[in-house]
Amino acid sequence: MADNERIIRDFIAAWSRMDASELAGYFTEEGCYYNMPTQPVKGRANVEAFIAGFTSNWTETTWELRNIAAVGDIVYTERLDRTRTKVGNVDLPCFGVFEMQDGKIREWRDYFDLGTFMNAMKG
Repeated sequence: MADNERIIRDFIAAWSRMDASELAGYFTEEGCYYNMPTQPVKGRANVEAFIAGFTSNWTETTWELRNIAAVGDIVYTERLDRTRTKVGNVDLPCFGVFEMQDGKIREWRDYFDLGTFMNAMKG
């Protein structure tokens, strides 16, 4: 449990480097990234491509971890994702559920208001 929490703390901190390959490396080969307002992305290579695509216009991001709890192979996080982009900036409240397997993310479900993000990207 402590290892899963540490891994997710490291994963959240890694977002500030905006390296899609590094971030995808936290997932199992069959891992799934599911931004709940959109469709799930399955498979590490697809997760990497998805992250690279949606962060391509980001200039900076810092994720503030407000709360974290781990129960077995599940890690729950409450965050404020502060992101600066070429078209707009957003401070996005998020809640993430991470299902872990052998020290890797098997599935990540992230809950946030898509409208908050889209409105901020209007510039």
